[in-house]
Amino acid sequence: MKILLTGGSGDLGQTLVPRLLVSGHVPVILDIREPTDLPGGAIFVQGSVLDRRGLSAFFLGIDCIVHIAGWHGIHESNGEKNAHDFFDLNVRGTFEVFEAATSLGIDKIVHISTTSVHRPNTLYARSKILGERIAEDYAIEKSMNVVILRPRGFIPYWNKAVYTRFSEWAQWFWRGAVHIDDVASAVMQSIDLLSRQQLDLVPVLTLDSAYEYTDDDLKNWDANGAGSTFRKYYADFYDLAISYGLDPTAKPNRLDIVEAVRWLGYKPTYSLANILSELAAHGDRGPPRT
Repeated sequence: MKILLTGGSGDLGQTLVPRLLVSGHVPVILDIREPTDLPGGAIFVQGSVLDRRGLSAFFLGIDCIVHIAGWHGIHESNGEKNAHDFFDLNVRGTFEVFEAATSLGIDKIVHISTTSVHRPNTLYARSKILGERIAEDYAIEKSMNVVILRPRGFIPYWNKAVYTRFSEWAQWFWRGAVHIDDVASAVMQSIDLLSRQQLDLVPVLTLDSAYEYTDDDLKNWDANGAGSTFRKYYADFYDLAISYGLDPTAKPNRLDIVEAVRWLGYKPTYSLANILSELAAHGDRGPPRT
């Protein structure tokens, strides 16, 4: 299939492109800026999802859209974007994508949302809630096949504009996030689902990372003393964790991914064990990007 990625020059788009090529798809990157790397077989189209007239041309011949483009929570917390910015790109941009798609008969869209919709006290969260409502409305009223993915934060460690040191990224991930590779896997599984069947409802699927901790571990967290549950799985890394500012006593907030497993066969692979082993092997440089 010819698959268009809105905001495809960003981290998730660039993680998806090689996977799409390997799977025999033709990735089309729609973004206002050129990607840092454009592999053979991929297509770059410079443009914006806010360009109503342009979208009709950008979307010609497209079979499926992965709608990624949007301002994120970090743009709000850093004071870079205001309410108008979030509405324009995250809300109106989503409307423009769905309206252009349906006018051209494109009926397969993977919509990237966020678990932040459960905390609607930010501009970012409220804009994504409205984006989801637009996606669901087009699925119902225009009989579009839509999968909504709600990942936790998935900034990759190699995004040095956000995290200059691997330990900084690890501290952020420790509080609750999902690896971008796991998000990319879920997108690929969503594309496969849309290629195989018509959907009679809109799956809204939460994406979280992998965990060594069991339900019983979380229920009886540190019952044998501070840090005891961490030591059960990562005893050899206890001192390392402390040295890099990671808190062995912090109880993870594991999210329910049952529906993502049921619909997609989603199986995240990156966990706290990966962070610890990568810190041990590479320190603040972080692992080489593969």
